[in-house]
Amino acid sequence: MSRRVRLHSRGRYDHLDEIRTLDPYDDADRDRIVTLTGRHDFPWDFDQGTAIAFLRDYGVPSISALLDRTREFEDHGVKRYDDTLFFQEEAIAEGVDSERSHTAIRRLNRIHGHYDIPNDEFQYVLATTLVGPVRWIARYGWRQLDPVELVALTRFTTRFGELMGIKGLPETYDGYLELLTSYERARFAYSPANKRVTEATIRIGRATAPWYLKPGFRRVSIALMDEPLRVALGMERQPRWLIAAVDRGLRLRARALRFLPPRRTPYDRTHPTYPNGYELSRIGPTSMLDQLNQERDVA
Repeated sequence: MSRRVRLHSRGRYDHLDEIRTLDPYDDADRDRIVTLTGRHDFPWDFDQGTAIAFLRDYGVPSISALLDRTREFEDHGVKRYDDTLFFQEEAIAEGVDSERSHTAIRRLNRIHGHYDIPNDEFQYVLATTLVGPVRWIARYGWRQLDPVELVALTRFTTRFGELMGIKGLPETYDGYLELLTSYERARFAYSPANKRVTEATIRIGRATAPWYLKPGFRRVSIALMDEPLRVALGMERQPRWLIAAVDRGLRLRARALRFLPPRRTPYDRTHPTYPNGYELSRIGPTSMLDQLNQERDVA
């Protein structure tokens, strides 16, 4: 009998029970852990952590300058966000070393190949995609991440980065955390481009949020920023009562989730740009779609 077959009814911590039977240094087990963690136990939290990761990128003027220059967030913001999720979801769906994942990452590399992006920026952006969700779950998750999950998520992130051709990546979560914090100490600084891209991204979030979250969406988004990030992005300070209320509300949500049954099927996001599912030929900046598809056909 497979070790993944459950002999009793599913409880709130059943996914964690399974995760603890798996070896995060085995590639298949690593991918299974990432699926259970990211698509079953914490799908919403991963989305929020990833959203914060986007904002951290904008605190580095050289990164925000490129994003501002392309105007992808300003003119095609929802599509840009959906496209980013595409690469994450394709890597998780059948494993980061599956052909499905490799096809998506090849597309990502073709997109990045049109820009002169230094390796250290790639390192930092990749670090935010790991540290952002981990930090969010540590504060607002309904349970803490297990060390096994942390190893699996780190190995998954590093493998994704290797397939992107990023050099010198850390091998541990602490290594990514140090990379992120030291990079931000050296590179965080305000510039007008930071603020423009941030405002465009907040508009994207508000446009795709449920109607009842739209009125206070911008202020809540800023309330979730730590002080160095808020300053680097040029966002105004929010009142202490709002920051405390947002924090308290998210913590109450986490407590309530502990009493819910586990998700029985992987979480599937909805994508406004692709209501009928992703099409590889439509993934990428609108200004270069024809060229990207020609490059794919030649390859």
